[in-house]
Amino acid sequence: MRLLLIDGHYYCYRSFYAIRGLTNSRGESTNAIFGFIKTMRKMLKDLRPDLAAVLWDEGLPLRRTTLQPDYKATRTETPPDLRPQIDTLREMVSAFGLKSIGVPDTEADDLMATYATVARARGDEVILATNDKDLFQLVDEKCFVYSTNKTDLPDPKAPHALLDAARVQAKWGVPPAQIGEVLALIGDHVDNIPGVPGIGEKTAVALLTEYGTLDNLLKNLASVKAKRARESLTANVENIAKNREMVRLDMDLPLPVPLDDLRIEPRYAEMVAEMERCEFRGLTAEVRAEAAAAGAPVAELAAPQAAPPAFSQGELF
Repeated sequence: MRLLLIDGHYYCYRSFYAIRGLTNSRGESTNAIFGFIKTMRKMLKDLRPDLAAVLWDEGLPLRRTTLQPDYKATRTETPPDLRPQIDTLREMVSAFGLKSIGVPDTEADDLMATYATVARARGDEVILATNDKDLFQLVDEKCFVYSTNKTDLPDPKAPHALLDAARVQAKWGVPPAQIGEVLALIGDHVDNIPGVPGIGEKTAVALLTEYGTLDNLLKNLASVKAKRARESLTANVENIAKNREMVRLDMDLPLPVPLDDLRIEPRYAEMVAEMERCEFRGLTAEVRAEAAAAGAPVAELAAPQAAPPAFSQGELF
């Protein structure tokens, strides 16, 4: 079985900023919805998963906010015209056959980590569609990260890349399992996790390469050659331990939806209705053609459609 796990908020924000000024005839912003649906459909076509879900952030876990009260405090507010689109998408993706999952006071990356752990344990292949640094820790022979970033593509003409352990190590300089150790040293400014002063990513990778593990480095701080690095590390041992816990993924959460219930079951009539409501003419036509091929009846068009956006998926992402 192949399981696709999609980081919902990441792709909503990415689509929102990639496409600007797209609205329907009622003046409602639809740019994030359009980009998200196009991207999700492309993933399903390219990857052909057996199981799939979109995971959403629903607040911050107490474990992390207790350790770091200012965790993610520097993040800007969700743009007013994006917020309703996220709410719409959380409901809409189920029409396309994917489960839409969020748990109060839980971050999407922990849900993704838990589902990935359960799936891998029974021998399934897992694909993580995300840009979350923490989730790169999970990559192994059964788990890959889906990417369309140009720097990750094996060939400029390739539609996407599935990053395996070797490619993640080439990208980070350490094996996937040690990415958390790098983050424990350098922190994560996006999440407002402070790193060790004077220790950047290159230095962190060099230290972990030299000492093998973070534990071994901390046991041998007196032997670190660079005086400033040695002093900074020594003064921040407690912060390093805290950071290590902050970036640790929860991989044993209760599954809000059983794994086998993530089978993809599109509801074509609802898909068409949603695309018509958003006034996506091209997407409506695509879905209608798929419904016809699947022998699934859908209602006739209720009203004239707006013109499709004048750009393609390739131009956006």
